[in-house]
Amino acid sequence: MSDGDQATLPGTEPDILTLETLEDHLWAAADKLRGSIDSADYKNYIFGLLFLKRANDRFDEETEEVAEEYGIDEATAREDRDIHEEFWIPERARWDHIKAQETDVGAALNKALAAIEDENDPIEDRVLTTVDFNDKERLPDSLLSDLVSHFSKHRYRNVDLEDPDIFGRAYEYLIREFADDAGKKGGEFYTPREVVRLIVKCVNPEPGHRVYDPCCGSGGMLIYSAEHIRESGGDMEDISLYGQEKNLNTWAIGQMNVLLHELYDAKIEKGDTITEPKRVNKHDELEVFDRVIANPMWNQKEWSKEWVEENEPYNRFPYGLPPSNRGDWAWIQLMIASLNETGKAGVVMDNGVLFRSRSEKKIRKPILENDLVEAVIALPENLFYNTSSPGCILILNKDKPAERAEKVHFIYAEDQTLRESDVQVFEELSNQNQLTNEGVEYLAETFQTGREEDHHSRLVDLEEIEENDWNLNVPRYVDTTEPEEPIDVSEKLRELDRLAEERQESDEELQEYMEELEYR
Repeated sequence: MSDGDQATLPGTEPDILTLETLEDHLWAAADKLRGSIDSADYKNYIFGLLFLKRANDRFDEETEEVAEEYGIDEATAREDRDIHEEFWIPERARWDHIKAQETDVGAALNKALAAIEDENDPIEDRVLTTVDFNDKERLPDSLLSDLVSHFSKHRYRNVDLEDPDIFGRAYEYLIREFADDAGKKGGEFYTPREVVRLIVKCVNPEPGHRVYDPCCGSGGMLIYSAEHIRESGGDMEDISLYGQEKNLNTWAIGQMNVLLHELYDAKIEKGDTITEPKRVNKHDELEVFDRVIANPMWNQKEWSKEWVEENEPYNRFPYGLPPSNRGDWAWIQLMIASLNETGKAGVVMDNGVLFRSRSEKKIRKPILENDLVEAVIALPENLFYNTSSPGCILILNKDKPAERAEKVHFIYAEDQTLRESDVQVFEELSNQNQLTNEGVEYLAETFQTGREEDHHSRLVDLEEIEENDWNLNVPRYVDTTEPEEPIDVSEKLRELDRLAEERQESDEELQEYMEELEYR
């Protein structure tokens, strides 16, 4: 091995790969692509190389482990695919073979990724081959060789890692940074982690639950649902994860994301959830879930309304159809239809769903009358990469607790600091706002406990909402006005006296001037 390769070796503490080192290393890889490809496309290439190198290093590590366990030599263990529990890496996909390529490096990478797909059931669905490395105009051999050498600088075996979840966390870091770097285009597939955490804490998935995201993007909501189980003392494998994503490249990112988090049983389908719903059982009935979470595209234009009118087979939209150029309430109804009898959903939406009239009000009214809306959380502005609009979270529940029946919990989170509790809800960063950890915990606790607080949260009867013409705009129910400064009446009277004296003095001076002018 050369001095520049495999710099992170097992054995001593300084050799352990930290999250900060890994993040810097991966961002440096993206820097090498600047000027060659669009910033919004960095992720597709970096993620493919990251996955390929990680799979290779785990394959090598597992080879050594099974060789010792079965008392066989490593060469035999390497070629016996039946004793490898994770990924099988065929010869043409092995890192040494890729490093040895001096020409046609892109073609070698394409073949390596395709070979791994062909040999491994969890990624047989063309997860890794959604991008083409063999584009010599944008990705010449010199650039790809440089990238391969760059990824050779660290070894990605479990024994080399500071934290077993380091790749999943670094992956999320890159997704966030790519969204930031690519602006609105990059943000389409990424929901800020703090917003994800808030939604998951509110819907509170439990061990044994089935969780579904019908527009799962990079898979963040599903992954954090599993992490939520772990944080509560359970095992990430104690939850079943399902998703669907329309965009092929984003679907591939989501697949690699769950694999890097070692959630091998997660099932993410590709396709348009509205026109091609994949979570259907053997009786051709829509599958239902304990929890449904999503951040669908806001105000989606061309959301397939005509197709639904002519073809909808599962009665997912019983409350009516929103306008053809605004699909928000179609997604909300789709989520409700995907809940079982005790299911709960959390969805991020544009604030317009709360108050727009006409066809959307006609949908909103019966959903409220059926007591399906448990909470509305008004979020701060400028949290998201693809819009500066504030947005909101709707919590939907088919099995509300008795004390919340016929009520909606309105929570106002647009103030940076809450007046009564002095909790900082969000902080202002250079490009956007970000919910604080303290804010996420406090907002989730406010919802979970049903806490009411002046200027922040209030439980409101449906009768009052009906009086407000089924409008769910949070400031209608929570006093968000800034308090006026108290007036010291005595001080104001003294000030008036002073002004009166000054006016009298001015009048007297003016009179003196007039008399002098008249005298002359």
